[in-house]
Amino acid sequence: MGVTEQGSRGGDGMEPYGADDEESAAVLRMVGRIIKTCRERKGFTQAELGTAIGYSEEQVSSVERGRRAPSPTFLEAADEVLDAGGLIVGLRKDVEQARYPKKVRDLAKLEAEAVEICAYDNSVVNGLLQTEEYLRAVFGSRRPAFSEEEVERLVAARSARQSVVAGKHMIPSFSFVHDEATLRRRVGGRMVLRRQLERLLEIGQMRNVEIQVLPMDREDNAGLGGPFHLLRLNEGTTVGHNEVQRTSRLISEPKEIQILELRYGVLRAQALPPQESLAFIENVLGET
Repeated sequence: MGVTEQGSRGGDGMEPYGADDEESAAVLRMVGRIIKTCRERKGFTQAELGTAIGYSEEQVSSVERGRRAPSPTFLEAADEVLDAGGLIVGLRKDVEQARYPKKVRDLAKLEAEAVEICAYDNSVVNGLLQTEEYLRAVFGSRRPAFSEEEVERLVAARSARQSVVAGKHMIPSFSFVHDEATLRRRVGGRMVLRRQLERLLEIGQMRNVEIQVLPMDREDNAGLGGPFHLLRLNEGTTVGHNEVQRTSRLISEPKEIQILELRYGVLRAQALPPQESLAFIENVLGET
């Protein structure tokens, strides 16, 4: 695999993807052609279809040209109005995948294959643990600002990744080390942070999850270089993942993995044990 640079993209999944994601673009073009064929067979104009399903002519046109990912509601309504017999609704899974940035699809695939996921975060709560309100606030803080459509796309992608924490099949082990700053930064405001802290306490009770806090009064912090993930795959290999500003990297170079594993081991030793960490989070919640 080597070290893969994902280009000028968003740290923590915060940048828009799609223009350079030919795989997604091809899927959306295919979906658009099918909808157009069904519409023309039924004798509808784009404006007529839009009126019938509650969307504008411009939205229908964008979907048919593959420029916009149709929502499940759009697909269901179009299937019914155009008497497509389930053909259009059957595209829902393809569209769902195409809505997510390629980087997110790649990362989600690795997470699904992992037997252990380790993560260190020093700015915001880890993406796999974020409440919807919190992650919306994270995406909303981006400058230049995202469009509402892009925020929805990123929220859906992040939420889809979170299913790995409580999967129905093979459930990986999770180890999260959070710098104390992540627990105190009021992303989205006081109530959003309170609900996020409550979520951490809830997830921290799961048998396959360990959450540790690295207090700010610690003199040593092996994670000053920034956040990172380690994913130990069921085939026996380990992959690193690192997102900083507009760069996202998947790392498998043995020497780099060795450094990250060493660093993570030190971070766990520097942090509070899991039970003390949950008590620490509870105290922060009481102060918030």
